[in-house]
Amino acid sequence: MINRLPTAALALPAASGSLESYIQTVNRFPLLTEEEEMGLARRLREHDDLDAARQLILSHLRLVVSIARGYLGYGLPHADLIQEGNVGLMKAVKRFDPDRGVRLVSFAVHWIRAEIHEYILRNWRIVKIATTKAQRKLFFNLRSMKKSLGTLSRGETDAMAKQLNVKVSDVSEMEMRLGGQDIALEPMGDEDEDGFGPLSYLSNPEDEPGRILEHEEGERSRAEGLARALNSLDARSRRIIEARWLRETDTATLHELADEFGVSAERIRQIEAQAMKKMRGQIQPAA
Repeated sequence: MINRLPTAALALPAASGSLESYIQTVNRFPLLTEEEEMGLARRLREHDDLDAARQLILSHLRLVVSIARGYLGYGLPHADLIQEGNVGLMKAVKRFDPDRGVRLVSFAVHWIRAEIHEYILRNWRIVKIATTKAQRKLFFNLRSMKKSLGTLSRGETDAMAKQLNVKVSDVSEMEMRLGGQDIALEPMGDEDEDGFGPLSYLSNPEDEPGRILEHEEGERSRAEGLARALNSLDARSRRIIEARWLRETDTATLHELADEFGVSAERIRQIEAQAMKKMRGQIQPAA
């Protein structure tokens, strides 16, 4: 039997208030056994049971908190990262097939990370992080490729640069810039009984679909989003964005572009700002 919560208690908590209170709340929701999880998933799939969907979501909110904590190095609010991750969790619950023999946690990790990735891309300057496909890969996969929580050795740095087709200096710089908080696999010794670490969920790293699907779907959607955003611009705006932001070297200055188009440097800056705003509006995660 599934230990059901009262319907009134199944409204999803919001991370926009006290973050500490939110984390304490989600850690109190009970974890589901495999049998309970599959039963709820079948109720959702076969009967469109929203109560079952809420229970599946509530039992995995702590996973979102844990994953979101791993992206604090990007300088974005933890609460916002959690909210975006929760969107990914809801998408995962909607698409979850209980007959595939995979636990929801393994399936949901990809969707949670994908939503957080899209949020980060929308809120960071486009080219400082994501000028090329190789650099986007480095941006999102540096931590997952590291074999330890410590600093990369020279050999690891060289191997990663070769695998991702970027410069060794790019790997070193990205590691330094993104040096945020790492997630402990298990709760720390001074945490209370509600403490949570990924090891509580992830029994086998090979079950994680993020490593399999990240390149296939994440890279494709981001590349398509950037291309769509560029194609939405007029020729002059696109030329300015490409010259200012999408070159590996020899980026153009405002004055150089002002001379090219016969306008003032301030006008170039205005066009650039309008183009960047329009591009951000085009780069949206898939529904």
